[in-house]
Amino acid sequence: MDSRPTEQRHPQADGLHLRPAPDIGALFIQAQADAIDSLSAAIPAIEAAARAAAAALRRGGSLGYAGAGSSGLMALADALELAGTFGIPPDRTPVLFAGGAPALLHMRGDVEDDAETAAHDFRRSGLSQGDVLVVVSASGSTPYALTVAQAARAAGVTVVGIANVAPSALLERADIGVYLATPPELVAGSTRLGAATAQKAALNLMSVLLGIELGHVHDGFMVNVQADNAKLIGRAARIVANVARVDDAAAKDALAQTGGAVKAAILVARGRSPGDAEQALRQSGGHLAPLLTATGR
Repeated sequence: MDSRPTEQRHPQADGLHLRPAPDIGALFIQAQADAIDSLSAAIPAIEAAARAAAAALRRGGSLGYAGAGSSGLMALADALELAGTFGIPPDRTPVLFAGGAPALLHMRGDVEDDAETAAHDFRRSGLSQGDVLVVVSASGSTPYALTVAQAARAAGVTVVGIANVAPSALLERADIGVYLATPPELVAGSTRLGAATAQKAALNLMSVLLGIELGHVHDGFMVNVQADNAKLIGRAARIVANVARVDDAAAKDALAQTGGAVKAAILVARGRSPGDAEQALRQSGGHLAPLLTATGR
């Protein structure tokens, strides 16, 4: 059998097709938990990736994501959430997905091997020196992912490689390698299971650390949320009320004064003018903590 753990058989897979659903469910839950456990050893690398990404965005650069198949979907999911959760504009988070938009409706395996398209996708991404690109591949050997990583490094882009196999070409080519040592899949080779769960969790952690680094998370609240629907408008008001320690009416009034900008609204609810709030945030690099401490509230 293939020596890669992502291709090996799970030690409890014998007779899996004959077992009752509750037994399979218990095995599945344990397999997912074992996959998540792989993050513990990878936290230092994930932290380094988040710091590099935050530095790039702070400089006005971009944070790109790339991958193919299930790994590409995990990368895409994290990229798409950055705008709504942390207010990072989508044009600053380009996504390189093998096969493009059509592959989201019909997943084709051959696009994972298309190095020529990978090079073309990188050129179109607009990523350049000083930017960061997160490349995800369970095997660490997908041609699309490797070509993108190589092109990125040649262009002076910092490459974060996330893989479930080590040693692997992706981790060797990456500036920051995130190795997720997930065990064999309950269905051998189906890396959309445990490997993808670990990838998604690692990306979740990376983007949370990124948000904290940029000042977009305060006391567990997403204080740079973009309120563009009824649910998020209500959430924004609750965030302002909780952080500023004011009632709902005062929170909504502050949001109205700042055009929905949550950080500024928190400071307005604390007594600043909208203009003063914006200036203070620019001076603090977008971080609320020193501004709230300074007011003694």
